[in-house]
Amino acid sequence: MNRFQTTAVKQDDFAEMVAEDVERALAHYDEAINRPTMVSVGKIAGSIASAVTLLSPKHQRAIDAIHADLPGLASKFVRALAAEAARRSEAGIAGSTNPTTTLSADVEPPSLPKSDDLEAMLIEDWAGRVAGSTYLEENLGIARSTLHRWQRRGDVIALRKGGRKHVFPLAQFVDGRPVAGVRDVLSLISNPRLAWLWLTRPSAQLDGRIPIDLLRQDQVEEVVEAARVFAPD
Repeated sequence: MNRFQTTAVKQDDFAEMVAEDVERALAHYDEAINRPTMVSVGKIAGSIASAVTLLSPKHQRAIDAIHADLPGLASKFVRALAAEAARRSEAGIAGSTNPTTTLSADVEPPSLPKSDDLEAMLIEDWAGRVAGSTYLEENLGIARSTLHRWQRRGDVIALRKGGRKHVFPLAQFVDGRPVAGVRDVLSLISNPRLAWLWLTRPSAQLDGRIPIDLLRQDQVEEVVEAARVFAPD
């Protein structure tokens, strides 16, 4: 076993230890929490704790600098997880590991909220993981100038988050570049929020498959044709 494999084993053991401690704490705190939920929460906590130990000193200091905001950020994270779980449950794909799981022919994919409704919702509650330009530059190696150029050309979806700030859904990036087809979808569904919502929900035009998953597999033409059918007149 090489050094990297040994490190991975140690991290897994540490994650399991944290998960077990969290499960015990939850059971002691609230007996009403069901067992599957406790196991899930324990796994989340263990994964986070394990990941933190691998952070560079720079990123550890960054976390220390925002410690006062951590409860609020954790709350947003949990709400985003709950929203994603609800989405998968409604779509009939909860627990599936296949990103292109289809709905049965007699099940209609859930209808999308109207664009006005999206404006009133927290981005994290419906858009999945998003990040600003600083995160993308530090973690994906995307220069700000490149990101802004992509944004101007419509190669990426940017979601306004208060004032003039924009955040970018992470699922649209593969290997540090936006997936092909985003520009075509935006040309048909001009509202970025509605476009991203459509991209991340099971589509009736695609037999219940999720458009962004197909774009990540280079199935651009099929997604663009579906977007053309869906796009409002």
